[in-house]
Parts: sequence; structure tokens; C-alpha cells
Amino acid sequence: MSRFARNRRVFFVEEPVFDSISSGLQTKICPLSQVCVVTPHLDTEEGRHQKIEALLADFARENGIEDPVVWYYTPMALEFFPKSITPSAIVYDCMDELSMFRGAPNQMQVLERYLMRNSDLVFTGGVSLFEAKRSMHPSVYPFPSGVDLQHFAQARGLSEDFKEMASMPHPRLGYAGVIDERLDLALIDEVAAKRPEWQIVMIGPVVKISPDSLPNRPNIHWLGMKDYADLPKYFATWDAGIMPFALNDATRFISPTKTPEYLSAGLPVVSTAIRDVVRPYGELGLAKIANSADEFIDAAEHVMNVDMCLKWRQRADEFLKSISWDSVWERMDQLIAGVAAGRRPQNREEKQGIMPAVTSHAHQQAAHV
Repeated sequence: MSRFARNRRVFFVEEPVFDSISSGLQTKICPLSQVCVVTPHLDTEEGRHQKIEALLADFARENGIEDPVVWYYTPMALEFFPKSITPSAIVYDCMDELSMFRGAPNQMQVLERYLMRNSDLVFTGGVSLFEAKRSMHPSVYPFPSGVDLQHFAQARGLSEDFKEMASMPHPRLGYAGVIDERLDLALIDEVAAKRPEWQIVMIGPVVKISPDSLPNRPNIHWLGMKDYADLPKYFATWDAGIMPFALNDATRFISPTKTPEYLSAGLPVVSTAIRDVVRPYGELGLAKIANSADEFIDAAEHVMNVDMCLKWRQRADEFLKSISWDSVWERMDQLIAGVAAGRRPQNREEKQGIMPAVTSHAHQQAAHV
């Protein structure tokens, strides 16, 4: 969204907060990107969709929002966005199979089918998700997770330990991301038990699972959520980046952003057999794939004890150039511009009432208008 904000106004509509005596919208402009974050504040749950629809209709009118590009990260936004807004293009950015996540609303799949019928473009968060969705729409494009190359490459030039890492012994195997039902907690526990001299560093918020379910060992460090700006400083102190994902419904179609982030930081990568990690990273020799705790240990020992040669680094860097966020944004922007330029009047009639997405702490959802 920060890249779209270079040449468009971007309004990022969040989920409502129930804390107000009277309903209203709170806006905050990001000083770095100029993205405007719009948060509905409501008094009660009753009539929430109608209240948000009215608030956003007034907001669009007051801000001169006409013929916007409407960007969905979730089909659930179909329930509330103003029917009075006519999009110039409609994008469904299908980052995950959200219906398979824990606590997914029952109507998710019905609304997604409607959204697929009415979208101009469907972007998927990985190749496996593309393969699952491509028969549902004529214009589906895979966009695996991109990476901010310059940001994470900072880790390669840092030598001093960062804050709470300073007193931690090596070797250190690190994970950075949401900690939820997608992680294989038993695998983490077994690896830590079999290699007590290894330090397992886990960064990220705990979501949808009880903190009491996290394995508790002296060599497993749950550090909580960290600032994005500080991640390269943590990565610089690790010996390997790990992705100990469970193989379940919630991970069937994921394309972890952390794969290219670890590689950009110069870290070797060990992952369980997530399809979009196996292809292409495993096949290209850019990540080691493990199917059990013992295999995970063997893979980690290999990448930490065998010098990562210059040729490996060069291959990784060459691959990463093709998936920078700038290159992802440029391809998306071209597709959207083509739709907006060729929109016929009858199509605009048909699609009036399609509504952009809301955000979710769990699903990283957004609105782009």
C-alpha cells in the first residue's frame, strides 16, 4: 500500500473498535508513506454493518473519492462497504485460504464466491493458492511474498549483538512472524529438547492460541512482537532462520514472507515442507526442507556448520531481485491500470456495490481506494 501511495491516495480501512458513545471515524496519516488509516469507532455491535456503511459513504463524499480502485483482503468486507461507490477496478488480493483459519466466519466461502464473480483481478499470495483459485476466475495472477531487500540486507553489515540477544549463547535459530495455530509447537519442543545447547528464538505476537500452550524450556525464548525496523538487528545475531510450520489446513496455501526476508538478511533457511517453500526455494537449494524433528535438526546442523559459499549467496540474491516489493507493485499496478482504462459502462453497472476490505490483526487485511 505504501508503494501505491506514491501515485494515488490510499485509504486503509480497519475493523471497527467498540469504544465510543457515538459512532465515528478516526483517521491517521502515516508520515512515512502518506497512507491514510481509517478506523471506525462504534458504540455497540448492534447494526455494525449499517453504521460503518453510512460512515464510509459520508467519508467518501467529504473526501471526493470517486471511481476508486477497490482492494479486498477479505470477502467479509462485502457486508458493509457503501453501495453508492462505483469502482474503476476491483481487486481481490487472496493472501490466504482464510476459510481454513481457526474461527473463520461461516459465511466466508459464500462471500468469497460472490467476490470472485465480481472482481476484475484476483491476486494470490503464492503459487499453490493460484493453482487452487485459477479455475474460479479468468484473471488470476500469483504474487508470492515479496521482500524489502535493502531493509533486511542491513543485517549483513551488523556485527554487534542487539539488546536482549547480547547474553544469549550460540547457536541461535530464529523465527519472526505471527505465532498461531500454523506453528508446529511439538516440533519446536522436540528440537529444543534434543539440542539443549541450541537457542530457539521466537519473535512475534501470540494470536488465537493460548500462551500456556507454548513449550516452556530454558533454550526457547518467546520475545514477543518487535518493531519492523529492528528485525534486521535481530536477524544479524542468528545462525539460521527457521520456519517450523505445522502441515495442516491453515498452512496448505501459505507462502511465508519470512523466506525471502531471511535470505535477504544472509541467513540460511530451514523449513518444514510447506509447498510454496519447497517450490521454488527447496528446489533451488535456497532452503533446507525437513519432515520431522530429526530431519529439522540435521538440516539445521548442516546449514550452520557448512560454510555458505559465495555461489549460494549469489544465486539467492539473483532470485530475490525478481520478488522485491517494488517489482511486485509494478506488475500489480500495470494490471490495475489496464482494467481501469478498459472498464466499460455496463461493467460498472454490474459491479456497483462491491466493497473494499477491512483489516484484521490476524489476517493483515486492507482497503485501497
